[in-house]
Order: sequence, then structure tokens, then C-alpha cells
Amino acid sequence: MGSPAKKTTLQRYLSQLQQHPLRTKAITAGVLSGVSDVVSQKLSGIQKIQLRRVLLKMIFAGGFLGPVGHFFHTTLDKIFQGKKDTKTVAKKVIVEQLTLSPLNHLLFMIYYGVVIERTPWNLVRDRIKKTYPTVQLTAWTFCPIVGWVNYKYVRLHFQVILTASLHSSGKTMTHIYCSLFHKPKLKIYILLFFSGEFTLPCEQGQWQTLALARAK
Repeated sequence: MGSPAKKTTLQRYLSQLQQHPLRTKAITAGVLSGVSDVVSQKLSGIQKIQLRRVLLKMIFAGGFLGPVGHFFHTTLDKIFQGKKDTKTVAKKVIVEQLTLSPLNHLLFMIYYGVVIERTPWNLVRDRIKKTYPTVQLTAWTFCPIVGWVNYKYVRLHFQVILTASLHSSGKTMTHIYCSLFHKPKLKIYILLFFSGEFTLPCEQGQWQTLALARAK
């Protein structure tokens, strides 16, 4: 008998996703976050990569976003018994947008300010009070569309991967659109479309822009 054909990298990845979904999704989210941040830093003109920022974003994505997304989507699928009819998908989107989406945005804003930027808590708290409502309201403009596509057409094991990919591409697109557009509202809406429901791509110096985006 001939030896079995070697698995391709994609096949090995899919096999790990089936056998060890939590670990694989966490690692995937972390790697995607790290790669996107490196690309973002290069696009912004930074000569020396800020490894601390990269690692801290990878820790947040791999230690929180990936695992929480895994358990959230798995639990939601069990509650609704894997159904994908229009009514069920609408319920899933509503549950997600009223629970996971606000939580992820809030925690990321706290983490980014306190841990990554090393900003004093009182300043981070005041900044969140001013900008969080705008961030979440803007997220609800596009994120339900992403959620609908995710729950309607994407298999369970790939739902976290899709949102992590959109989030990562959104962070990279931040710097591209920052250099191309000078209209804050347009910029924020486009970035939200690419970033999915996980986190808004808030980079240093963009908080005020976010706060003004809806007012203009």
C-alpha cells in the first residue's frame, strides 16, 4: 500500500480547527492581530516596529477575543439549535449586538488606554465617557450586517475566524484610509465595516476624531 498523501498546510489547519477549536481560534486571533499591527505600523511610517504594542495586542486578541468569541458563538448555536432561518439569524444578531459587541468595545478601549498607551485610569475613564457612546452607536451602523452574514452563511467553527480576520484587516485599513480621506465620518464608517464586531480600530490620537465623527 502506498503511503497516505501529505496534508497541505490548509488541511492541517482545518484539522486542528476541528480537533482543538478553542486553541486554534485563540492562536489565529492573536497571530492575525499581530500581523495586522505590524503592517499598520509600517504603513504609518514607523521605522522601528514597536514590539511591545504588537505583543500586547496579540495577548488581548488571543487571550480574550478568540476564546470569548468561541464560547459565545458555540453557546449561541446550542441555544438556537444550529438553525439558520431568517428569524433565528435575526435573534442571534440582536443578542450579539446587545451583549458581546458593547462588551468587546468597552474592554478594548480600557485595555488600549491603560495597558498599551499607559494612560492614567482617570483620563481613560473620562475619555471613555465621552467617546464610548459614539463608538458603540457607530458600530451598530455596520456590525449587524457583518453578524447577519456570519450567522447566515458561515459555519460555526469559522465564525470567530471571519470576525478576527475582519477586525485585523480593519486595523490595517486604518492607516490607509487615514492617509487618503480627510472626512472623519466617512473614515470611521469604512473602518467599522472592515473591523467587524470585535473592536473598533482606535489608534493613538484618533479618539477625538471618533468623538466628532457623528457630530459632523
